[in-house]
Amino acid sequence: MPSTKPGYFLSLLSMKCPRCRRGPMFNNSNPWNLKKVFAMPERCPECGQKYELEVGFWYGTGYVSYALSVAFCVASFVAWYVLIGMSTEDNRVFWWMGINIL
Repeated sequence: MPSTKPGYFLSLLSMKCPRCRRGPMFNNSNPWNLKKVFAMPERCPECGQKYELEVGFWYGTGYVSYALSVAFCVASFVAWYVLIGMSTEDNRVFWWMGINIL
């Protein structure tokens, strides 16, 4: 077994283990087989890395992402209100919403 890891980008595209970059991340390498597209082994066959992290990790990332999105929306609303102003008589609110979506 070679001692160097394969390239990160190539391993990412070929769906290999994020730790050793050699073991397959999914049981089926064919992405068009939709019935088995998300079937994963519990651990990497090469290095033993557990693929499913604890549940709290996913809840934490969801809450952080939501908090950052809300903070960005509030900050952009305040900046828009101070710099341009808000009015219901024209389309400024819709312009803010459109720019906020981007």
